[in-house]
Amino acid sequence: MLTITNLNKTYPNGTQALNNVNLHLEKGMFGLLGPNGAGKSSLMRTIATLQQADSGTIHFDGIDVFKNPEALRKVLGYLPQDFGVYPKVSAELMLNHIAKVKGITDSKVRKEYVGDLLNKVNLYNFRNRNLGDFSGGMRQRFGIAQALLGNPKLIIVDEPTAGLDPLERNRFHNLLSELGENAVVILSTHIVDDVINLCQNMAVFNEGKILVQGNPQDLSDRLNGKVYKKHIAKEELSHYESNYNVLTNYLRGGQLNINIYSESHPEDGFERIPNDLEDFYFYSINQKLLKTV
Repeated sequence: MLTITNLNKTYPNGTQALNNVNLHLEKGMFGLLGPNGAGKSSLMRTIATLQQADSGTIHFDGIDVFKNPEALRKVLGYLPQDFGVYPKVSAELMLNHIAKVKGITDSKVRKEYVGDLLNKVNLYNFRNRNLGDFSGGMRQRFGIAQALLGNPKLIIVDEPTAGLDPLERNRFHNLLSELGENAVVILSTHIVDDVINLCQNMAVFNEGKILVQGNPQDLSDRLNGKVYKKHIAKEELSHYESNYNVLTNYLRGGQLNINIYSESHPEDGFERIPNDLEDFYFYSINQKLLKTV
């Protein structure tokens, strides 16, 4: 339904944000996983018609996005990474206004629709509170609500769980899972768990490129039997980084641990551990020769 072909974008300062991006996405949840600064938001803004690419094409359900951006906007729901609000307007009034702009003209239908949407994002009890008085997490939930107005066929959510507590994150995951049954949903995130919980298809994205694409479990399985862990002293980290393919370092109970990738058992006190998508994510970010599958 969504086809992106040979998409390129370089900003005036010389930064190449998109480098020959190619994707074909069907209905369902798609995770775009990459570090901050990878170019994910540039890709999202380009798909959402907020900026033009230097070259390439985007088509959605027969719409040439660059030639007919208004047609796409009618079926698009978009939650950007950063968005502003009108601080002196209530959540209900603002959603009612957006719903009217999106073509829901019957006032009774619109009121019921907005109320149902506020319930879905757990904001109904705060519907009369001004947006300027919302906490960061509440503002994020409001942003999610406005992105869902009009039952869009293409939904783009850029770092949507930032600022949400674990309970609200789970609620949002459930909501997104429902939406993926009837729309193309692109989840742009640097949080591996969001992709694991929601997506059957994903890509690792870095330096403006699709590094690898596939099913999260299938990608993770590529490292089966090749990930090892060791507790080390903090002052030893640089030594191990110089001599091993260190995927990540992290603290557990105040003690530094490293996970490494190795084709064979490295001995030296390492123990083989079950790998997961996070290990594959760091592996793919560190590799320069991976090809899209």
